[in-house]
Amino acid sequence: MRDELYGEILLDHYRYPRHFGALPNPSVRIEGKNPLCGDEFLIDLNLEGDVLREIRFSGRGCAISMASASMMTELVTGKSVAEIQKWIDRFRNFLRDGGAHRDEVDMGDLQALAGVAHLPVRVKCALIAWTTLEEGIGQRKNEPR
Repeated sequence: MRDELYGEILLDHYRYPRHFGALPNPSVRIEGKNPLCGDEFLIDLNLEGDVLREIRFSGRGCAISMASASMMTELVTGKSVAEIQKWIDRFRNFLRDGGAHRDEVDMGDLQALAGVAHLPVRVKCALIAWTTLEEGIGQRKNEPR
């Protein structure tokens, strides 16, 4: 039953991705690619100080990468750069341990991706949007103010 629910959540985010498209004037635009499977993303960010006010993504990828990007955008909108980095680290660890510690923190829809840990070749698919976001916020932090 739980696996069916997780499958439905994943498919819903894949079929109807949240925050999909480009921002007209992003403060940061970063590209991420996974050449092994062909996933390609552009992630647009509008940051106000250290708070992510708006995020959009565009591109193409497999169901796992698209769903993960959609879930990520819902989760990080309105959060500080520090909170976002904690979520990036938490999600990486979640995928590494197969969701073994999922009860410690409510992972929300991301729980649907726990099974990816058992498919090592697909972990990169689930992480591509997250690592691209991390690069984008890192780029922003290194800009002169």
